[in-house]
Amino acid sequence: MTERVVLAYSGGLDTSVAIPYLAEQIGAEVIAVAVDVGQGGEDMNVIRQRALDCGAVESEVIDARDEFAADFCLPAMRANALYMDRYPLVSALSRPLIVKHLVAAAKKYGGTVVSHGCTGKGNDQVRFEVGIGALAPDLKVIAPARDFAWTRDKAIALAEEKGLPIDVTHKSPYSIDQNLWGRAVETGFLEDIWNAPIEDLYSYTSNPAEPRDADEVVITFDRGVPVAIDGETVTPLQAVTELNRRAGAQGVGRLDMVEDRLVGIKSREVYEAPGAIALITAHQELENVTVERDVARFKKGVDQRWGELVYDGLWFSPLKAALDAFIDETQQHVSGEVRLTLHGGRAVVTGRRSEASLYDFNMATYDTGDTFDQSLAKGFVQLWGLPSRMAAARDARLGDQS
Repeated sequence: MTERVVLAYSGGLDTSVAIPYLAEQIGAEVIAVAVDVGQGGEDMNVIRQRALDCGAVESEVIDARDEFAADFCLPAMRANALYMDRYPLVSALSRPLIVKHLVAAAKKYGGTVVSHGCTGKGNDQVRFEVGIGALAPDLKVIAPARDFAWTRDKAIALAEEKGLPIDVTHKSPYSIDQNLWGRAVETGFLEDIWNAPIEDLYSYTSNPAEPRDADEVVITFDRGVPVAIDGETVTPLQAVTELNRRAGAQGVGRLDMVEDRLVGIKSREVYEAPGAIALITAHQELENVTVERDVARFKKGVDQRWGELVYDGLWFSPLKAALDAFIDETQQHVSGEVRLTLHGGRAVVTGRRSEASLYDFNMATYDTGDTFDQSLAKGFVQLWGLPSRMAAARDARLGDQS
């Protein structure tokens, strides 16, 4: 029986050439699966037909934008997920969704092998293969670029030899990955970390230094989920799309950083994530208003670990599932409105209100109407500082003896 390979297909040179290459290398039939996670670019039906023209026996295109927004972007926002305190997990979020659909296609078409276009140097090979192993441990994985010493020159030569309907001449100086949640740019002159990014790098954001009027936006949340923008009801996909547009127009969400890759090397990356940064900024502020102090303090560590797990390809891990349950519990009262001013590359909170607020004006005010009983404070301060005073007295006593 002929083996069947399910290929994560982008429509570009490398994955197009992988179709006949895999067929020849392992004598397999190839099923191409392209997943739309809001990356833009070519029409998905054009991509579907190209896979067939390159020799795929089946080709599927899946519009997963709503699923990606609701089931992947929003959990990241509720976790305030910023890897190394800065990066909102652009590529890392899309990989488990793609894995899910690759595994489903393998089951549908009787596939025994899954293939992807990742190299052996990046994070994505881990995200694909660990995810596949968690969902379908019986599936084998082949990565031509890594496993067969694949090079771009070989890909171009094979495309020309086979007469494949793919452009083999255009080569961006950068490596770019983008989706609904943001855009990642690397390689080329960026590999010299002294080189500053140039304006041509950017696509999701306008130059924040250009003069323009500020944009004020009010985001309404219900249990940690954005449900309206300026009073207009939105789906998760609409919320991210609209804030990408408005925050992007103000240059919000640009990042230039050297990050720690999972494989142990440092990599220079330039990111654009206007909607993600605006939403996380608003969400964090609403949590400040509605989440009790000790829960909030503990959640900061949970959020950081959640982001690390997702970055490291462990979306389907037991720990990630357990942290999801904790985060979901913390969001029960994260409802209300946050007002942001978008301007000059920044999303700045200027107002917040919630019926579930733990902020009590009468307790906080220093003016008439103050209900805080200050007479209680003196004893509290003395007891709170008692362990420190006792330790200091002990140190002074032992110091005198020596």
